[in-house]
Amino acid sequence: MPLSSPPALDAVRLSTAVERLFSLLRRELPPNDISLTAASTLRRLELEGPRRLTELAAAEGVTQPAMTQLAQRLERDGLAERAPDATDGRVVLVRVTDAGRDLLARRRAVRAAHLSALLSRLSADDEALIAAALPALERLAP
Repeated sequence: MPLSSPPALDAVRLSTAVERLFSLLRRELPPNDISLTAASTLRRLELEGPRRLTELAAAEGVTQPAMTQLAQRLERDGLAERAPDATDGRVVLVRVTDAGRDLLARRRAVRAAHLSALLSRLSADDEALIAAALPALERLAP
């Protein structure tokens, strides 16, 4: 009996599933939580280190004035801080603070707890399939 080949990956179906899962997880965050752009910016600073406002704006797909306002809000809330670049005093760098890291960790913990509850509804086989897909998914979004 010939072996069957694995099913072709349906990008639309995957996109829909990811969107629905993200929506479920997002609803579990507190109502006064930070915006998606703010969270993404803090995550980028956490992973990549201090960045110029222009770099952050380009990476997050927002205008420089919008990123300047966001950085001011994050700084006001103690989640990020701005400081002159040691090598070029004309340049302002934004970096995540310990409070910003703590907020990101809390957000991840809330989402992980909710995701664990969702995963508990699945069969062991389904959980194993998701576990097997994790390395590939992590390579898609480093």
